[in-house]
Amino acid sequence: MLIKRKSIEAESNYRSGPRAEQAHSTKSRKPKFAPITLSELDGVRYLHFGTEWIQGAMRLRKPDWLELEYAQQMMAWMLFHKTPRHVAQLGLGTGALTKFCYREFPDCQVTAVDINPAVIAICESMFKLPPNDARLHVMEMDAMDYVCDSEHHNTLHALQVDLYDATAKGPVLDSSEFYQACADCLHPDGILTVNLFGDHPSFAKNLKVLKFVFGTVLCFPPVHDGNVVAIAFKARLKLDEAILRTRAEEIQNLTKLPAHAWLDGLLASQA
Repeated sequence: MLIKRKSIEAESNYRSGPRAEQAHSTKSRKPKFAPITLSELDGVRYLHFGTEWIQGAMRLRKPDWLELEYAQQMMAWMLFHKTPRHVAQLGLGTGALTKFCYREFPDCQVTAVDINPAVIAICESMFKLPPNDARLHVMEMDAMDYVCDSEHHNTLHALQVDLYDATAKGPVLDSSEFYQACADCLHPDGILTVNLFGDHPSFAKNLKVLKFVFGTVLCFPPVHDGNVVAIAFKARLKLDEAILRTRAEEIQNLTKLPAHAWLDGLLASQA
């Protein structure tokens, strides 16, 4: 998300993609969705909402791999949770995070929420998203409604938030009400990761609200065209480098994800 690459229909659709509503109430919204378009380059398939902004990617020969660096950083909660019981993703994209969690944690419930039925359909047909089963639940639902539902409170070890529309001008949901509801969905030791746009005014607003709601908020260095992943903990904490370095080594050996780089970024953010 927030990486520029022209989709096949980008030029003709650039001005036609409607902006999602900015209301942050729990009332049902009736958004109009921008057209979904695809592009491919060097063995990677990309998802767009009718513009050059990339909403996700999949390497055709490795469909379960996290192709984009920011998506890899969204998994940094693995440093703190080795065997999560329930993980949720708000904003499906290409289903990359959902597929990765489903594969890597065989005893974990994996939930993905997206308001656009066409996104779910394209993930199933073009991005190898598995069908729902006893562990996987992909829901057509407003993310705000999901986090505000008391049935989901105190159920998650990790919540990954990547909510952008076709305009890519900042997260669609970014109010204190939204982030508080996200925190309510987490266990006391639960962790939120969220994809932000560091070069946009929305970044400062989101970071301020996150720090108001959560006990500790750290940010990775920016990647791609300005993506900044923030990681938020309900409690205040100080990172134990020795313990986390051992866990990073384990993650890197098992998954090939750059967990040592994650830790270096978090330590720099805490300094």
